[in-house]
Amino acid sequence: MTLTTHAIVGAAAAKLFPQHYILAFFAGFISHFFIDAIPHWDYTLSSMKKDEQNPLNNDIVFGRSFILDLLDIGFDFFLALFLPLLIFSSNEISQSLIVLCGAVGGVSPDALQFVYFKFRREPLVSLQKFHQWIHADTKIESWKRGIPAQLAIAVFVIFISTKI
Repeated sequence: MTLTTHAIVGAAAAKLFPQHYILAFFAGFISHFFIDAIPHWDYTLSSMKKDEQNPLNNDIVFGRSFILDLLDIGFDFFLALFLPLLIFSSNEISQSLIVLCGAVGGVSPDALQFVYFKFRREPLVSLQKFHQWIHADTKIESWKRGIPAQLAIAVFVIFISTKI
């Protein structure tokens, strides 16, 4: 899933806890794993070194490819913060902070993967094992199908969250 999709779902989950920033963050964090269990498309990271035999050995290689990946990730992260605020925020700063907590919680498991790749220690090892276990085995290979599928998930979650 893109960070943007995770952030929108995380922000929607956070709305269940309008007075509790920490619970809002963890609602977003937990939502990440629920939607990662759905078959989806991921954009390719050129700097990713994959170990097909043991995915726990995957790594990010710093270099030119990593810099280019950071541009993609940075744009996605900008949308991941901007769109949930645009969609869910009200005039109250406290509600905007709740939305932001959920959005940040929603993208945090992917950010923690980067930390895991460089520091393979607990609790990151257990979190990475869980993240890989929960992740859908089936992937949508084409961005032409993957982006509309994620857009549909985001629109569905936005619609449901307005009814709660």
